[in-house]
Order: sequence, then structure tokens, then C-alpha cells
Amino acid sequence: MRKRPLLTYFALSYGVTWLCWLPYILSETGVGVLPIRFPEVLGSSQTLGILPGAYLGPVMAAFVVTAVADGRPGLRRWAARLVRWRVAPRWYLGVILAVPVVAVAATFPIPGALADLRTPDISVLLMYVPMLALQCVTTGLAEEPGWRDFAQPRLQARYGPLAGSLILGPLWGAWHLPLFFSEWAGRSGADWTMMVEFIGSAIPLSIVMAWVFNRTNESLPVVMLFHAGVNTVYSLAWAELFPSLDEFGDSLHSLAIGSGVAAVVLLIATRGRLGYEPLAAREPAGAGTR
Repeated sequence: MRKRPLLTYFALSYGVTWLCWLPYILSETGVGVLPIRFPEVLGSSQTLGILPGAYLGPVMAAFVVTAVADGRPGLRRWAARLVRWRVAPRWYLGVILAVPVVAVAATFPIPGALADLRTPDISVLLMYVPMLALQCVTTGLAEEPGWRDFAQPRLQARYGPLAGSLILGPLWGAWHLPLFFSEWAGRSGADWTMMVEFIGSAIPLSIVMAWVFNRTNESLPVVMLFHAGVNTVYSLAWAELFPSLDEFGDSLHSLAIGSGVAAVVLLIATRGRLGYEPLAAREPAGAGTR
């Protein structure tokens, strides 16, 4: 762990999460090998089937590797980013507003999307904020203390912000691959083209999230809000806005378009620096950056 903290982190994240997800994937909610079905909690079987493994993988791996590789000082830096709430309000407001606007605009290039656009039911609007909060403490808290809080600083300190994001993006996306063999992927299921597109869209999305992370002085709450916003839009509101489009496949096209355009704009605007300031990096330049 001390010599190869990043490699150990990714191995632990994948190994622990995939092992925990195995019963869910093999159950009736997945490929149907096991004659069991996970009960629905909070309206979905994914709560018990996916969330425990998601928490135990990235978060546990980040905590253990940081403790071994960097000791208490490293744990304090890791935890400090997790509770760095004091960020200019414009960042919170910007994330909350920009994510749904970009998601909707990025759907219009899909054939038939503009004609299909509908006004969402009032219940969707009422549920948006509670769902956003729930996504922050589920998906956001389960993933971002690992991918962005642990891996992002080390990768960009060693390779730079762009190359670091190009490395992190596919690894983050591929971590989700077993879920394609479950009801998580909706009607699309285990379609290899969707898997490739999902991993591909994780690359520009990682670039955008790296910029948010760096420009907010490495504030994990803002990054978690961004991640939660993406999930909330596509899991709650998107299908109501575009009822005739494929809920998983076409929403993935929208995500790829929106994140791709945003990433290109940010790369041009920041000349590839993505708000990263090496002298202000909080991770040690020696041990713990590989």
C-alpha cells in the first residue's frame, strides 16, 4: 500500500464492491442464477443490492490505503476535503441549475427529442430536492470520497489534471460494469455498446468534475452535489421530460453529449489546467502520489 497506493486503491475498490454486488447480479434482479430477489427499499431493490457494495468499495479502500500510506496526517487531509463546505454560494447554485439545463439541452440532438419534450408532472418537481439530497448521501457519499477525494489529487499531482482525469474516467466508469447485468441498466441490459458508451462518457464527466473539484479548493460536498445532480436528473426527471425516448440508452447519449461539450469548453478555457494549481496541492509530493 505504501509503494503503490493508487494501484492498491483501485484493486480494493473493484474487488470489494464486485464481491458485494455478486449476489445482486446473480439474483432474479440480475441474470437469474440464484432464486432470490432483493426487497425494495426506498422504492428500489438497488438500495440493498447495490448501495452496501458501493459504500464498502471506494470509501473503505480510500480510508485504509490513506491510513497505511500517509498515516494520520493523510487521513486529516482526506477528511478535511470531505467536510469542506465553505465554498462561495455561487458554486452550489451553479451546480444545482447547470446540471439539469445542460442535461436537457444535450438531449435535443437525439432524433425526435425536441418534439417529444413534455412538461414534467408537479410531483417530479416536488420530489427533485428530496431526491437530490438522497443521492448526495447515497451515490455521492459512497463514491466521491474515493474517486475524487483519494484518487484525483494523487493522479493530477503525478500526471497533471488532464492526464489524471483521462486515467480516472475509464476506471471509474468500468467499476459500474457488473450493474449492466442487472435491472440497474433498465431495458438496455447488458448491451456491450452501452457499456462502451458509459465508460466513454465517464471520461469527459471526470474532466468536468476535476475542474469543479479544483476550482472549489477541493471541496468534496460540491463534487458530491454535482454527481447527485446528474443522477437525480436522469433517474427522476429525464424520463418525464422525454417520455418516448429510451430511459437508459438515450439518456446515456444525452450524458455523453453534455459532458463531452462541457469538457471541451473547459479544456479550451483553462488550456488544459482545469483549475489545478500544483503549488496549492495538499497531497505530499513524495510518498503516496503513485
